[in-house]
Amino acid sequence: MLRTVLIFMIILFTCYACETNTSDVTQFRTGTFKTYLDKRDVESTAIRNDSIQIEFHEQGIDTFAIRWKSNFEYELLKINPKKGLDSIPFYVKITGVKDSTYTFKAYYKGSNFKQQGRAVKQTD
Repeated sequence: MLRTVLIFMIILFTCYACETNTSDVTQFRTGTFKTYLDKRDVESTAIRNDSIQIEFHEQGIDTFAIRWKSNFEYELLKINPKKGLDSIPFYVKITGVKDSTYTFKAYYKGSNFKQQGRAVKQTD
C-alpha cells in the first residue's frame, strides 16, 4: 500500500513539474524584457508581442518580426533593414529557465557569430 502511494506521488510530482516548466517558457512570448549579453557590458530593453519585437539599445531602436519555431526557439528578422547583415535572420534558442529569467544562445543564420546572455521579464 505504501509503495503504491509513493509511486502515485512520484508520478503526480513529475507531471506537475513538467507542466510548470512549459508554462514558464510560454510566458516569454510576450512582455517587456531586459536583456544582458555575456562577456559584454551591453544591455537592452525589448517589448514583445507574439509577432513583433521592438528593441531599445544604445544605438537606437530596432523593430523585428518574431517567428516562434517552438517554445524554446524563435527567429528575429529586422523589419526595415539598412545593411546586408540586418536582412539575415537572427536565431535565438532558450537554454534555461528560472522564474522570470531565461538564458539564451543566439546567432545569425550561416554565421560563426554567436551570443549568449539572459533576459529578465519585467513586471508591470
